[in-house]
Amino acid sequence: MPATYDFSGSIALVTGAAGDFGRTVAVRLAASGARLVLTDLAIAAEGLEESRRQCAAIGGDAAVAIVNADVTDAASVAALFGAAAEHFGVPDLVFNNAGIQGDIAPLADYSVDDFVKVISINATGIFHVLREAARRLRAAGAGGAIVNSASMAGVEGAANMPAYSASKGAVMSLTRAASKDLAPLGIRVNAISPCFIGPGRMWDRQTTLQAQAASQYYSTDPAQVEREMIGAVPMRRMGSLDEVAATVVWLLSDESSYLTGQNLVISGGI
Repeated sequence: MPATYDFSGSIALVTGAAGDFGRTVAVRLAASGARLVLTDLAIAAEGLEESRRQCAAIGGDAAVAIVNADVTDAASVAALFGAAAEHFGVPDLVFNNAGIQGDIAPLADYSVDDFVKVISINATGIFHVLREAARRLRAAGAGGAIVNSASMAGVEGAANMPAYSASKGAVMSLTRAASKDLAPLGIRVNAISPCFIGPGRMWDRQTTLQAQAASQYYSTDPAQVEREMIGAVPMRRMGSLDEVAATVVWLLSDESSYLTGQNLVISGGI
């Protein structure tokens, strides 16, 4: 992965780093010289170690640290930032990315427990990381840049995905509010809203479960669901993980230095 920006003086934190989006962004940050703190749940240890390995192959073992944390727990997030400070210092670049799709089912059949879980991870978790980053950067007298993971589902609402849609809509509103509160501290806050990105586990899971939901919106055949989704994109293809990562890294860079409070839709024209 070629370096595209100079982050050699920066410390970057990537949450949800065991997954496809987190890993792809982390690798780009490593290629641009950032020191990295990668975090995910303890149960994601194998994926997190793979992300560490790929980043270390670019920037060296000494430039990458992994820390397990649960973003739904404010104390765990505080401990995460404390560990980051011990390794490298206060992160000034944050990809606030941890999240889950949750169940895919019509609203009338949707699990209350799953709704609460998705909101807790995707919205409350984003808040915990935002707040701790703001506190640490304020205490250090430093500015920074934060990118939150939202989704096109939060922009328009997605059939059979009420919890995910609601949680990502909350992320967009929180991004706008946080950008106003943190601008006086020199901290920029933006969000990304990808749509139909693949290949990868999330894409495969979504097409399979949308088929099983048996709604008027999609076929009951996962292969046909994939064609239907791509057919809804004006560019007639899914987006790539690299295209999402390139947008995130640009938002973290000084190339977007006058941009805050924005949600960039990465959708091929939807």
